[in-house]
Amino acid sequence: MAAPLQQALQEQGYTIPTPVQAQAIPLLLQGRDLLGCAQTGTGKTASFSLPILHAIHERPRAPKPKGTRALVLAPTRELALQVAKSFTTYGKNVRFRQTLIYGGVGQNPQIAAMRGGVDVLVATPGRLLDLIDQRCVDLSTVEFFVLDEVDRMLDMGFLRDVKRIVAMLPEKRQSLFFSATLAPNIVQLAVSILRNPARVSIQPETTTAERIEQRVAFVDRDHKRPLLELLLAEQANAKEAKLTMVFSRTKHGANKLAKSLSMAGFAADAIHGNKSQAQREKTLERFRMGLTPVLVATDVAARGVDVKDVGLVVNYDLPNEPEAYVHRIGRTGRAGASGLSVSFCANDELDYLREIEKIIRMEVPRWKDHEWYLPELEEHYRRGGRGSVPQGQRQGGQGRSGGGQGRQGRQGQGQGGQPRQGGHSSSGRQGGYGRVAAVGGAPQRDGGGNRSRGRR
Repeated sequence: MAAPLQQALQEQGYTIPTPVQAQAIPLLLQGRDLLGCAQTGTGKTASFSLPILHAIHERPRAPKPKGTRALVLAPTRELALQVAKSFTTYGKNVRFRQTLIYGGVGQNPQIAAMRGGVDVLVATPGRLLDLIDQRCVDLSTVEFFVLDEVDRMLDMGFLRDVKRIVAMLPEKRQSLFFSATLAPNIVQLAVSILRNPARVSIQPETTTAERIEQRVAFVDRDHKRPLLELLLAEQANAKEAKLTMVFSRTKHGANKLAKSLSMAGFAADAIHGNKSQAQREKTLERFRMGLTPVLVATDVAARGVDVKDVGLVVNYDLPNEPEAYVHRIGRTGRAGASGLSVSFCANDELDYLREIEKIIRMEVPRWKDHEWYLPELEEHYRRGGRGSVPQGQRQGGQGRSGGGQGRQGRQGQGQGGQPRQGGHSSSGRQGGYGRVAAVGGAPQRDGGGNRSRGRR
């Protein structure tokens, strides 16, 4: 590795490569194509950015107007920003030009940045094709092509766009695929694009990081929010306060949940595809700084969010795509840190949990030590049941309402003896809970769980 890169790594305190870096970087320095499978948070970005920067430093050349030497394709704006930041960090001592192309912002600055050509272009497929169609970008001189988070790229419906972009690339190039999962359709795409690739797989495909403690809670949908508030209260009172990401299946659900949590006294905000790029960046920055320690997100918006201090991930709604579970919980336990993932499973989400456990090849440990646990729902799941628990089998979970003695019969008292909405009482288990209005209702779907194929 070139000396300027070594110096930048030392300044960042990096001394030992992660497993994916140790395997991938030597192969890429040899000029090999690569198909890499590694979990999120394992250092994939450095695995391809360092070899590219090394080549740019060792073989400097003026880029062609409107052209680029390296093209990194990412599925979302957030991931593109994260990748570009890594190139800037590792390449601080290397002379190179970089620019970003993504939707949600004006295109004129991006067009201006490409006029003289760049060494590294990080882009999302939709806006890149827009500028290519306007003859503002030329891919004929690309030497290095990186497809990052390929599985999410395909999930979001970008397969046709990716194939259009690949068709514009020169035949002589080095191509890299990186993904947290290697489903058969990804391997099929890789075979059509890569040339005699080396394959690096750090963990069994679609498994979850070892340092992440996982739990699943079988609960009524109406009890999800008080259970979430219990987790957030414990997180806020922990000796080492960390950030929390909560996943909602829909944009509407994310907004509604963030608002209700804020009203209950938890500083929370939502991030999803309907927000402008400026709003999303501001929300992420406040989250990183801990000003709003709870971030409610959809899958698409959260992809590429790289925040080191996320200690808790909550799947408020289970994803209807099992691969998304791996990416969600990968927001915690990053860079060798430990983390906790808690998933809520209501009676209309049993099939989702079954697919998740199949793809991660393990049973997610059950969380029963809370007053909203539904043993009959877990038993229904264990017996292979699908959908709702039959009416005759419903028994009522621990601590549920009954004669005014369950959760609904208990109200936390605020000042003046008034019940506090969503607050904590001064007695009972872990401070107890006041009566909380449930989020309620079946989850709303927007095009199959936020899978709409808008230009990003």
